[in-house]
Amino acid sequence: MKKPPIDNDELALFREAMAGTRPLAQDTIGHDRPRRPKRRQLADQKTAREASFYFSDSYQPHFGESWPNYVRDGVSAGELKKLRRGDYAPEMTLDLHGMTRESAKLELVALIDRAIKDQVFCLCILHGIGTGALKKQVPSWLAQHPKVLAMHSATREYGGQGALLVLVDSVH
Repeated sequence: MKKPPIDNDELALFREAMAGTRPLAQDTIGHDRPRRPKRRQLADQKTAREASFYFSDSYQPHFGESWPNYVRDGVSAGELKKLRRGDYAPEMTLDLHGMTRESAKLELVALIDRAIKDQVFCLCILHGIGTGALKKQVPSWLAQHPKVLAMHSATREYGGQGALLVLVDSVH
């Protein structure tokens, strides 16, 4: 809504009433205390700490000939077979296309944390093929996370060789 224009008579009356006044100097005291980080910043810092804790770039797990297929010790090999056959449908998907290694790490940790909170069992992670940097690194990172039970290359409907299906232990 537009303001109506000020009438010249009203403006003259205002100036007459304000004659002889001067502007007030700022009389409030500024505080130089540090601001508390916002919740989102705190969550990002926590995720970054978790990513550096769980995911080492120098550690390379031994996948053998079945790379990038993986099953954690103590988990039935049948779970891997079910992943390969497509018995599990992913309940959450993360697309890492175009991300740097560092941002991909952060997103993986955030996804796994979210899956645990929401009690989601199967995830799909789209890493793409591209230069192969994420395709080679993502399985190594996932094998290091204690909540990842198994992973297998995705079926064609979920991204084929450019994606992984991941089972997460979402029981608290």
